[in-house]
This record gives sequence, structure tokens and C-alpha cells, in this order.
Amino acid sequence: MYPKLELIPHPEYPEQYQICKRTGVCFYKPAKTREYKDSYFLEEYKNQYNKTYYEDETSLRELAQKRLGILGRFQDPKHSTLFELGSAAGFFLDEAKKAGYQVSGLEISPAEVEYSRNTLGLDVLRASFLEENVLKGSSFDVVAAFFVVEHFPDADFVFEKLTGLVKSRGFLFLGLPSLYGPTFQTNPKEWFRTHPEDHFWDYSPASLKKMLKGYGFTTEYKKPMSYHPSRDRGWRGKTLSHRLFARLSDLTCYGDTFHLIAQKQHT
Repeated sequence: MYPKLELIPHPEYPEQYQICKRTGVCFYKPAKTREYKDSYFLEEYKNQYNKTYYEDETSLRELAQKRLGILGRFQDPKHSTLFELGSAAGFFLDEAKKAGYQVSGLEISPAEVEYSRNTLGLDVLRASFLEENVLKGSSFDVVAAFFVVEHFPDADFVFEKLTGLVKSRGFLFLGLPSLYGPTFQTNPKEWFRTHPEDHFWDYSPASLKKMLKGYGFTTEYKKPMSYHPSRDRGWRGKTLSHRLFARLSDLTCYGDTFHLIAQKQHT
């Protein structure tokens, strides 16, 4: 039986957060569910990044290659299976396939599933991860999810299901926003002003590490995805160069977003 989150009011932000007293994982109280339509990859993505998801393909594939380079330190792609939750149009899966993985994915957007299957020739299932029998009996050497897990209201259910999908000694590779970064740590007003309303859970590298330990995982890697000293209103941004800020951020995983790779220890 996996440990459940034990939520109490957050000591500093009780209106916005409940916090797990065991792990430090935070539940965002104003969060609301939404329906993820094809428009996200067109209008909404463009509003955020000034280009559509498809127009950003080159940089998204470069990011995928970077992620696979990190993963390659721990997992040999040859004869290994990789599953991505929330695989979108399939750019990461396609790059993983090129690297030698046997890949598959799960995506809820009909247009992205069609593109993944028909254009890229990928094995992608259109379904909700919350459906009880979806992926039942499946297991993989690597399970990846980038900016996905924070969208589910029931974190206990999601992490229990993710754990079941990872083979013994396999890896869970996550990318997500961080509470241990310059925005929340030094400018919480801005953090809450820009907080997506469909993000139910917020993690720090430390709280996610504690949570995953309860599911039988050992964290092997955690690093910021990018470095933004200008967002830091504390001593870091005022006194450190970008290069030094990045070095210290790497040491402590201090960033607004981060990657984490954990290995499953039990069968």
C-alpha cells in the first residue's frame, strides 16, 4: 500500500495551498478542471510562445534530444521500451525512436494522436490516463511525462498508476514547474498571479523526491530546465552573474521548472 498525501493548511499561504505534512507537496486550492482540446496546440500555445506547437517543432525536437541525452546516462535505449504520458504530436517519441527505443504514448487530443499515428507512424493511444483499465497490465523501462502530472486532481491515483507502469529497476522521467525557484521563493505574488488554473499540484525537487521514495523510487537526477536570475528578487539575482547563478542553481536544483529522473527499486 502506497502512502497517501496528508494535507493541512499551508503555514504561509493557507488561502492558496494545502501542503502535505509528510512530503511538502502542495495542492493549489483554486485549481479547476478543464477540457484539453486541439486548440491548445494552436491558439493557446501561440499565445504563450508566439508560435504554434507545430511551428515550434525544431526547438521541441532539440529539447527532446537534450532530454534523451540526460536519460542516456542512466538507460541504454537498445532493447528498451519508453512510454510517454501526454505525448502531444509525438516529437519526443519520434526522437526517442530514432535513438533506439521501442516507443508508445498516450494522448487525449484527437488531432495530435492522428498526427502522431499518420504522419510520424507512432504507436499512440487516444484515451484519458484516468480511465481505470487504460494501460492495464503494461510496463516499460522508461515512463516519461513532461508538464503533465500537475494537471490531475488526484495525485495519489496518478503516482500509483505511474509506479505500476515502470518495470523493476526502470526509470520515471518527469518535467514540471517548481516551488523551489526564483519566482515562488522571492516573488510569490507573481507566482500566484501567473499560476495556471488547471495546475492542481505544485512540487519542489525535495518534495517530489520524498513523495517518490514512498513509491519505491530513488531519485538519480534533478536539475533546473533553464536559468532566470532576473526573476530572482533575493540576493542571488542581485549579486551573481548568469553563469555563476546557473552553476549554483544546478547544485541546488533552483529553478522555476525542473527535470527529475528516479529509478524504481522494488518489483
